[in-house]
Amino acid sequence: MVKEKEITLEELAKLVGGVPAGDARFRIMGAAPVESAGASDITFAENAKILEIAGNSGAGAVIAKHGGDLKGKPGILVDNPRFAFARTLEIFAPDIPRPAEGVHRKSIVAESAVIGKGARIGPNVIIGAGVVLGEGVVLYPGVYVGEDTRIGARTVIYPNAVIRERVSIGRGVIIHGGAIIGADGFGFVTSRNKHYKIPQIGTVIVEDDVEIGANTCIDRGTMGATIIGKGTKIDNLVQIGHNVQIGENCIVVGQTGIGGSSEIGEGSVLAGQAGIRDHVKIGPGSTVAGLTLVSANLPPGSFVSGRPARPHREQLKMEAASRKLPEVLERLRELERRIAEIERDVRQ
Repeated sequence: MVKEKEITLEELAKLVGGVPAGDARFRIMGAAPVESAGASDITFAENAKILEIAGNSGAGAVIAKHGGDLKGKPGILVDNPRFAFARTLEIFAPDIPRPAEGVHRKSIVAESAVIGKGARIGPNVIIGAGVVLGEGVVLYPGVYVGEDTRIGARTVIYPNAVIRERVSIGRGVIIHGGAIIGADGFGFVTSRNKHYKIPQIGTVIVEDDVEIGANTCIDRGTMGATIIGKGTKIDNLVQIGHNVQIGENCIVVGQTGIGGSSEIGEGSVLAGQAGIRDHVKIGPGSTVAGLTLVSANLPPGSFVSGRPARPHREQLKMEAASRKLPEVLERLRELERRIAEIERDVRQ
């Protein structure tokens, strides 16, 4: 059952770090997009065009940038409307059901495992020998935690995720359902036409405040560690190969594949379905556009697109030129016909 929540405009402005405009006592009962917001909802407008729409919408209140014209509606003026609205959604978001505190009777916990105070372990969870769970860890039904793995305080792991043996997960991490952390890296050596498996004896280190999407796979290092830096956010269906190092505060969008031993610099963004070849180094603060294939090192602050990757402006010029190819080919054929006619006339 969803409980109704209510807050005044003034109270909300304080929570999101903004300035109330209009009736500070206006009572807000929900948050909604501009297209569907009702009289008791607050919405947001991150630019003048959307603010114009919001001013004429059914929304009761609007979050906008300082100096924005709210068309007489009550609202909150802030530096970053999208960020303020994200914090607003935290207030109105329905509570996510959690397992009860303690260990469910249908779970299996090794005697040598250490369970921190306030941990919540749902049914059908398996926790191996030597595992250490920090305070307030939440494991939803069906989670598997392998031997000698350490999971930091307040980390939440959703149903059916697999955390293999000897893995280290930091504090405040979120791992969504079906993710597999610490599976073997894809390592084989070929001899006499047969592929022999190379033992993957390394680990995975996931630092604090990382989020890992559903069905994402992060392979353990062949030797050493695959490392996911503090504050990095990884979308669903991402493949991260063995010994990859991802810096702090990166964004990795869905269906991206990162080859083994690659390095992704701090603050970089890999957009959807990007492909990173193994042993590639991407400099800090770089952006790799969607569907891009990176096969060579990139300097810091790069913005690349295309297959293979090239500077984005250069790629846009090439795409614009390629759209003209049919016309150019037709003109070339016409020139060839004219030259052929001239040569025929000369011979006659």
